[in-house]
Amino acid sequence: MNQDPDAATEPSPAAPFSYPIRIYWEDTDAGGVVYHAQYLCFLERARTEWVRALGIHQQSLRDSDDLVLAVRDMNIEFLKPARLDDLLQVTVVLTERRSASFTVAQELFRDDECLLRAQMRIACLRASTFKPRPLPKWMLADPIPGESPR
Repeated sequence: MNQDPDAATEPSPAAPFSYPIRIYWEDTDAGGVVYHAQYLCFLERARTEWVRALGIHQQSLRDSDDLVLAVRDMNIEFLKPARLDDLLQVTVVLTERRSASFTVAQELFRDDECLLRAQMRIACLRASTFKPRPLPKWMLADPIPGESPR
């Protein structure tokens, strides 16, 4: 399962996760707001840190379990701009699990103000063939709201 042996608790993929992002010059466009494509990087970082918080190391998944996680599709709503020096929180909430993919809802906040909403479907693929493979056991731990028992 490639979990971190130093992990003190058993985190759940069903638990909401939040990750801080600071906006730097490199993130902004000529208008002084975050360039739209940069938000994808923020969302990816938060998802990566969510998996890491579960004690899962993506390099080990690839090397030992022949597994990679790839974005299958996404839907993003840009609600308000983020600006230089903003401190944002990016949330990750697991909303659906299928046999070889899962969906997360992500939101980006400045204080209590939602700036962006996204839905991402992530495919589980064999690293050697890039063909779909079943969700790993750690992803199936704990029910998510509205989900039928497995």
